[in-house]
Amino acid sequence: MGPQQIASLSHIAFLLLDQFSMIAFSNAVEPLRMANYLSRKKLYRWSLLSADGEPVSASNGLSLSPISAPGPPQQYDMLIVCGGCQVREAATDKVQALIRRFAAQSVPLGSICTGTFALARAGVLNGYRCAIHWENLLSISEEFPRTQFTSDLFALDRDRFTCSGGTAPLDFMCHLIRHKGGKSLAADVSVQFIVDRLRDDGDRQHIPLLARIGTGHEALLDAALSMESNIENPRSLEHLAAELGVSLRHLERLFKRYLSTTPAQYYLDLRLRRARELLLQTNMSVMEVTVACGFLSSSHFSKSYRGLFGYPPSRERQQYLVAAGAIA
Repeated sequence: MGPQQIASLSHIAFLLLDQFSMIAFSNAVEPLRMANYLSRKKLYRWSLLSADGEPVSASNGLSLSPISAPGPPQQYDMLIVCGGCQVREAATDKVQALIRRFAAQSVPLGSICTGTFALARAGVLNGYRCAIHWENLLSISEEFPRTQFTSDLFALDRDRFTCSGGTAPLDFMCHLIRHKGGKSLAADVSVQFIVDRLRDDGDRQHIPLLARIGTGHEALLDAALSMESNIENPRSLEHLAAELGVSLRHLERLFKRYLSTTPAQYYLDLRLRRARELLLQTNMSVMEVTVACGFLSSSHFSKSYRGLFGYPPSRERQQYLVAAGAIA
């Protein structure tokens, strides 16, 4: 969908699955309410649905009302499936049939937390790029090989809008609000919720390394921990391997097998992502960030940063200031 089509989204239906994540749902609906409040316009309205019209319990034991049975798909501009715990049991045949009915009417489909699983099981994500909570990333990638799953916070691909869980739906909704009400409104919404920085679809979920590789790989975990502890003064890989009691070649094999990268690239990406945090969350100058992240020259830092994020650090800082309203 293009910007104009995203801006046209107004009536959003939230399909609540049994044991849905309350924090993810709240972070999705509250920005819409705040956008209406701050703009003094009814930019959005929403409906809470369940597959059978009956109340649904969240994973924290609470339930919401009013819950209604889904009306004709055409009366909604978008359907967002809200998942949580035990999503395999929650994505029933009735839920899948409902999702397919909306898809058949070309209603844009979205998801938060594990709702992506329900969309994938319904067969409406084939050929799409999608996001899901990191805990489910590995298993769902193997189960649905025709879908490209990403570790990004959220993903927008044509008429599919998928988002991970926790607080990420707030960033996702503010992204939609920016298209409808402008950057200033989206920034004002984030300020109301005391959010320092709105993340975009280029931001990735922080996936704990242990969750990515499992137990039994102490050398790899220790190497990554040492890298994280030595950002400003990067250690040589040879020295790191020697300290861990393994050869550099063995360390390279571990990174290649379990992380699909090299130790050098992993270390570089780690430093660059720390640099991005500093650029967006502090007032440090680009040169100060360069030094703090262990780069010997601004030219090397800029080239490396562009290689990972697609643009130089100076542009990152400028875009953030524009979004925050600090400059025209």
